[in-house]
Amino acid sequence: MTSKLDQLKQFTTVVADTGDLDAIIRLQPVDATTNPSLLLKAAALPRYAPLLQNAIGHCDGDLSLACDLFGASVGQEILKVIPGRISTEVDARLSFDTQATLARAERLIGLYEQAGVGRERVLIKIAATWEGIRAAEQLERQGIQTNLTLLFSFAQAAACADAGVFLISPFVGRIYDWYKKANGNDYTGADDPGVQSVTRIYNYYKANDYKTVVMGASFRNLNQIEQLAGCDRLTISPDLIEKLAADTGKLERKLAPGHAGEARLSLNEAQFRWLSNEDAMATEKLAEGIRQFARDQEKLEALLQAKL
Repeated sequence: MTSKLDQLKQFTTVVADTGDLDAIIRLQPVDATTNPSLLLKAAALPRYAPLLQNAIGHCDGDLSLACDLFGASVGQEILKVIPGRISTEVDARLSFDTQATLARAERLIGLYEQAGVGRERVLIKIAATWEGIRAAEQLERQGIQTNLTLLFSFAQAAACADAGVFLISPFVGRIYDWYKKANGNDYTGADDPGVQSVTRIYNYYKANDYKTVVMGASFRNLNQIEQLAGCDRLTISPDLIEKLAADTGKLERKLAPGHAGEARLSLNEAQFRWLSNEDAMATEKLAEGIRQFARDQEKLEALLQAKL
C-alpha cells in the first residue's frame, strides 16, 4: 500500500521543518526550513561543531555575524542533500525595523553566494509584521525571494500577497493552541481554526490569481496535515513525516484551485494595523512568536560567546 506521505507528495510539496541533517537525509524532503529555535537545537548536535567553530573563527567578535555564518553554514549542508531550497531566518529582534531587516537579509544572501550557493536556492524568512512585509517587498524586487513567517491572520496574508512575496508560512498549530486554550475545545477535522485559516488564505490566493505560495506550518497532529492535503507546500516536523510514512490509509485531497474566494483586499498601514489589532489571537501569537525566536537567538549568541 502507498503511504500517506507518498500520497501527499502527489499534490503537495513536502518540506522538512528541522535543522537536523540526519533527519533530512533520512526523510528526503524537497525543501527544508530552519529558524532560531531549530538552529539552537542544531548547535547542540556534534555534527555541527565544526560549523560553530568556523563561525566563531570568522566573525571578528561580532555575535550577530557569527549567528548568520552558522545559519548559512547549516543551510549549505542541508542544500547538499535536498533538491530544492532552504529557508534561513533574519534575527527576530529586527522584526519592526525595515532597513535593518533588509541589511541582514542581504548579508545572509551574501554569505550563501560567497559559498557558491545561488540566491535561487535560498528563501529569507522574515516575521510578517508591517515592517517585515515592506522589507520583503523590496527584497523581492532585488531578486531575493522571501518566506514570511509567524503568519496568523488574514490581514497578514492579504498584505503579503499584495507585496508580491514568494511564500507565506501560516502557523496552523499555534492558531489551534490559542483557540483551544481560549475556548476549551479540542478542535478536530475541518473545524480546526488553524485549518480554517489556511483554507481561507489558500482559496483567496487561488481565486485572485496570486502567485504567492501557501506553506502551512506548525502542525500538532496528522489530522491537521491531512485536512490541508493539496496546499502548495506543507513544512512538517520529522516525527510527523515519519508517522505519515508509516500510515497506509487513503489520503483525500482537500485543497485545490477553483473554489470561491474573497475579493482582493489591498491594505494601507493603518488598515493593516487596525485589522491586526482586532484579531486578538493573531496579535498575541505574533508577539509571542517574535519573543520566542528572539530568546533563542540570544541563547545561540550566548553559546557562541562562550566559545570565543
